[in-house]
Amino acid sequence: PDNRWLARAPRLRLPGNVLRDQAFMVSGLLVEQVGGPSVFAYQPDGLWEEASNARYTPGKGADLYRRSLYTYWKRTLAPPTMAILDAGDREYCSVRQKSTNTPLQALVLLNNPVFAESAQRLAAKVTPTAAAPRDQIAMAFRAVCTREARPTELAALEELHAAQKALVAAEPPPAPVTDAKGKKTTPRRPDPAMVALTRVCATILASDAAVTSR
Repeated sequence: PDNRWLARAPRLRLPGNVLRDQAFMVSGLLVEQVGGPSVFAYQPDGLWEEASNARYTPGKGADLYRRSLYTYWKRTLAPPTMAILDAGDREYCSVRQKSTNTPLQALVLLNNPVFAESAQRLAAKVTPTAAAPRDQIAMAFRAVCTREARPTELAALEELHAAQKALVAAEPPPAPVTDAKGKKTTPRRPDPAMVALTRVCATILASDAAVTSR
């Protein structure tokens, strides 16, 4: 009756920097080096040029996977992913970070290179751990959401996996490509099971269970 063992708190979407670092961490891409100069993360081309005639050159290699703490931040033009995911504005002081929920945020979580690469690496990471897609999906969900998937969640993800696998398998084989020297090569056909699992992992990373703190 005194609620001694019951904790209550509002549900909040995780901040953009936490979502980015979380995706890198669960996929194994995160570089946990401490200290060092700021790095230039992924960013759409042309943003700096339009705002200040400055040229933005993304980093390479390990610099792309450093923690968000080390991302170079232009005061008048925040990294677009962080801005869409409600990062604080550096042009003035704010005592509390705003929290919104918009369709544009869902597009970022599904299509941004950070989350696309993380989904691909996470799929490759869980594939050797089990042979059955159901077990692979359960392992990926557990890694991202730190809990077991509910039966309804697991069933929906299995259905998505089956649908995406059939969709990729039905695609025509890739056409030969001719290089500058006139040599023809046929691109390798993607593995339908791996593509389907990658899309399932992307869905998990963008799901409410992964992006909401309860």
